[in-house]
Amino acid sequence: MVKAVLDAGVVVTGAGGGIGAALARRFAAEGARVVVNDLDADKAKAVAEEIGGTAVPGDASAIVADARDALGGTVDVYCANAGVAFEDGAADGPLDERTWGLSWDVNVMAHVRAAHELLPGWLERGGGRFVSTVSAAGLLTMIGAPSYSVTKHGAYAFAEWLSLTYRHRGLKVHAICPQGVRTDMLAATGSAGDLVLHPTAIAPKAVADALFRGIEEDRFLILPHPEVAGFYQARAGDPDRWLAGMNHLQRTWEETR
Repeated sequence: MVKAVLDAGVVVTGAGGGIGAALARRFAAEGARVVVNDLDADKAKAVAEEIGGTAVPGDASAIVADARDALGGTVDVYCANAGVAFEDGAADGPLDERTWGLSWDVNVMAHVRAAHELLPGWLERGGGRFVSTVSAAGLLTMIGAPSYSVTKHGAYAFAEWLSLTYRHRGLKVHAICPQGVRTDMLAATGSAGDLVLHPTAIAPKAVADALFRGIEEDRFLILPHPEVAGFYQARAGDPDRWLAGMNHLQRTWEETR
């Protein structure tokens, strides 16, 4: 058992399946009391019943108060996991107002809104844990998915900001940045995901395992695909070379479409 989460009140958004369900299962197995959130009420209820948790369905941006009540008044760990992904990088440009608006609202603002609700209590208590499911796309960039790439960069930046601003006041922050994970969201990445993500895709459980190793080691950046660290270093060390390589990948993708 990980002492940091034993009997903790935990909220996991987007937990009706995929990474969220895996996180909810792992927290419950570690002795936490878990609120399972999902837009799909039936999926949330099914996972909650499986793990002995409580289902609080609805928009992830607006469930903190209900989740807090379900946990007896205190949220100790908040997993901002709900997200959306689109293949919206058409050859004629990246502008699709609907996907940009939805991506920004779910992938970034839901995190901001949750933190806004949680921070006063956490700072008063001197402790809390915010887990942001970002993506390797938030450290790098994903071909064919501009709204996903940009908003995941935003989610990562917000997690960094939370950590650097409040760590001396007891806030623990973790940013999970996997590449491909075998979930429904992976299918939404379309042919670009088939080329880039499918070959090394891992199971959702592996993401939960990586998070718990990070919790035990008190690490901010969680890399379920360790090779992402090298890619991130290469991007920072020689941006032009990295961009040239990514453009080669882009051209390969265009040739296969």
